Amino acid sequence: MVPTSFYLTLSAVVFTIGAIGVMVRRNAIVVFMCIELMLNAVNLSFVALSRSTGNLHGQVAVFFVMVVAAAEAAVGLAIIIAFFRSKHSVETTDASELNL
Repeated sequence: MVPTSFYLTLSAVVFTIGAIGVMVRRNAIVVFMCIELMLNAVNLSFVALSRSTGNLHGQVAVFFVMVVAAAEAAVGLAIIIAFFRSKHSVETTDASELNL
């Protein structure tokens, strides 16, 4: 049996990698993947704590986070594709040049 602290430590490490990726990288697709990595880290901690307490509240929260992540993936990729079509680049530094 793997202790809950292992899952929480793994979740913290994965979340930290995602947060560093969001802060350091300039490619919008990589930043998008790092945000997804952070969401999965939070899901892992929800499931681990739900399992350790013996209730299903964390797993229900994970279900809703996955629904939001799927919607975010669809909208985020559509925005990235529209940005690429207009600027022919997916670098986040080029986004400051967009006008409304």
